[in-house]
Amino acid sequence: MSITKAETRGSEWLSGAGLRPTRQRVALAALLIGDGQHRHVTAESLFTAVQKTGARVSLATVYNTLRAFCDAGLLQEVMVDGSKSYFDTNTHDHPHFFWEGEERLTDAPADQLQISRLPDAPEGAEIASVDVVIRLRRTAS
Repeated sequence: MSITKAETRGSEWLSGAGLRPTRQRVALAALLIGDGQHRHVTAESLFTAVQKTGARVSLATVYNTLRAFCDAGLLQEVMVDGSKSYFDTNTHDHPHFFWEGEERLTDAPADQLQISRLPDAPEGAEIASVDVVIRLRRTAS
């Protein structure tokens, strides 16, 4: 069985972060970054995509692998609401659009976002990050 360009790219991505490139991790990494494009996925959408490739990966493994990728700094988790997480291959700070009704997350133009002031953190705390998710809904034409 020959290794695809996407699998090679995925394996190098994992190794660069100090993660062992197991068969299942490489299959998921190839789907996430194999074509060099950034994407936003849920665990469920990634599970569906990997099933279509014929790779044998359980949903629990997808969840655990996404967590490991986040912990290694390869992915950014974007919480849309208390029960829905998206995983973004672009780990640089940037805002997102959440398309209500389509359940889709896309990048928003970072150069158009201006945050002029944040509230002071409570005593004994510091601001670790600021996540910006702008909710959109389609208008009737």
